Amino acid sequence: MAAIEGVTLQVPDPKAADVFYANAFELGPRVAVCASDEPTTGFRGFTMSLVVSQPSTVDSLIGTALEAGATTLKPAKKGFWGYGGVVQAPDGTIWKVATSTKKDIGPFTRQVDDIVLLLGVANVKASKQFYVDHGLAVAKSFGSKYVEFEAPASAVKLALYGRRAAAKDAGVSPEGSGSHRIVIGSDAASFTDPDGFAWEAARVQDRL
Repeated sequence: MAAIEGVTLQVPDPKAADVFYANAFELGPRVAVCASDEPTTGFRGFTMSLVVSQPSTVDSLIGTALEAGATTLKPAKKGFWGYGGVVQAPDGTIWKVATSTKKDIGPFTRQVDDIVLLLGVANVKASKQFYVDHGLAVAKSFGSKYVEFEAPASAVKLALYGRRAAAKDAGVSPEGSGSHRIVIGSDAASFTDPDGFAWEAARVQDRL
């Protein structure tokens, strides 16, 4: 089965981005950065999600992200699905931090249980089939609305959403053009998906 080993965010200032992510989220090798000045405007077609165990963890991670220079797109609050909020890093990457619980269930922790790369795609069914053909196994599927793929422990999970739905969930306009500014590292062969997202057959550490 193909699996995402990590993602590399393409940023204008890698040193500044490294400092931001170390202070904001402490995600280790699953999220790396590299220099890029490729033009991009508006929504880049993806968001990164941090899934955690309880609201206090959401508040802590969002708090340190804001202290490190992020801006708020959606303040953390309770919803039908749980509790969470959305911020945008100084490099432009959109981060959602969320939990399925509405009350703390244990001692305070900053542990991130899952990292999810959500791609906003033009055709969910077509992209789902593309990724199945490239070795990914479906974990959850809701027709043409949403797809989540299986992932080994400690890997980055992949999910698909319609582009407009993904942008609405992030609190931004769906309009955008230019580079996605992300490279997905996996144990599969290198390829580019129907929406232009690039995959590389190399570990994140090897691309730094």
